[in-house]
Amino acid sequence: MNKPKLLIVEDDEAIRTQLKYALRDDFTILFAEDRSDAVTAVKGEQPAVVSLDLGLPPHPDGAEEGLQALDQIMKTAPDTKVIVLTGNGDRENAIRAVQLGAFDYHQKPIQLGDLKVVLQRAAYLRSLEADADRHQRASEATTRFEDILGNTPAMREIFGVVTRVAKTDVTVLIQGESGTGKELLARAIHAASPRRNRPFVAINCGAIPETLLESELFGHEKGAYTGAHIQRKGKLELADGGALFLDEIGEMSVPLQVKLLRFLQEREIERVGGRELLRVDARIIAATNKDLKVELQAGRFREDLFYRLSVVNLKLPPLRERGEDVVLIANALLQRSCKVHRRKLRFGGAALEAIARYPWPGNIRELENTVERAVIMTRAKLIEARDLGIDIPEGVDLASLRQARDRAEREALVDALVKTRGNISQAAKLLGVSRPTFHGLIAKYEVNARDFR
Repeated sequence: MNKPKLLIVEDDEAIRTQLKYALRDDFTILFAEDRSDAVTAVKGEQPAVVSLDLGLPPHPDGAEEGLQALDQIMKTAPDTKVIVLTGNGDRENAIRAVQLGAFDYHQKPIQLGDLKVVLQRAAYLRSLEADADRHQRASEATTRFEDILGNTPAMREIFGVVTRVAKTDVTVLIQGESGTGKELLARAIHAASPRRNRPFVAINCGAIPETLLESELFGHEKGAYTGAHIQRKGKLELADGGALFLDEIGEMSVPLQVKLLRFLQEREIERVGGRELLRVDARIIAATNKDLKVELQAGRFREDLFYRLSVVNLKLPPLRERGEDVVLIANALLQRSCKVHRRKLRFGGAALEAIARYPWPGNIRELENTVERAVIMTRAKLIEARDLGIDIPEGVDLASLRQARDRAEREALVDALVKTRGNISQAAKLLGVSRPTFHGLIAKYEVNARDFR
């Protein structure tokens, strides 16, 4: 695997040698001895991290030359993470450096262990930003199904199933925690179906009292009950020719489940208080955040209805299990919110780290609210971690997190090459990415496609 590039800007040969041997296992090391060489190296090599001594020639006893170098580096490559090295007690110049765009500062004499942690964290955050940029550029072509983004194997598998299912009229059951995007997926199925120009009608079975839900679904005749002053069509009739989305189907009472089952079997309904059977052609897409098999065992959900609803069963993973998708979705939500509120913002490295580490118990709905609040409240042009207003759990090993992501990505890459016998075009299609993106993954993980032929 390619190591991140680290440019060490230091005129003292002994310190350069010390840093080289201390950091070579974690970084590809580059050197520069003065401002001119540093700027040239940044332009040519595009290092992820720069370690910059502020005391550079021709005035090594001051900080002005180093600060000018920092200013030029930030103008040349604003995403580069620069760690400035300052003399002990030189707090004023350290603060000036941070104001000019430095990621962090470290005081001399150098404590190699502490400096190494700072540099590793800077490289990790830069890799997060680079991943976000790469996925954002590729998202329109490779990771989108209607309005749903996802680049993990689980989401690509869901997209493949949905593409096939959308062309049919089979009933679909979507399972997943609250806020995972079940209704969005249902709308995507409808939008990709032959019924796309007909109504998509949604109803939340858990938000309507049981006494009213039957009337909402099947409609009622005038005088059917107290307050029924006029005849009213139900959601099923309104969805005729299109699709009816039954959200939180697990909250529906057993007697009403019987009526729904009859509709699924006969494709006929009878309004409350009516005697006429009405033919209705509506596709049913249902969703629940409950485990319906548990509900079956408890007698709260009919087994025959469960099998009628789950001709195709889709399970949306929670956001905490979607790896790199979190940053991808956050950037898409940021762009959308900035457009609505007429702002130009981007996430800082620490904000991306916080987004990647937070477990998002409210899933995409919570992420969306968090991003919009940050867009409204942030005064600067960069959203920092503190602007998100979320509590990050302690004890998460960032290096291990990154290694786990890389390992999963490499396994998916190798698996695709094995299945396609090294055919790059077919393997890229299997993973749902473009050929340039696939070639980038091959280079990143040093995999040779010819080895699989």
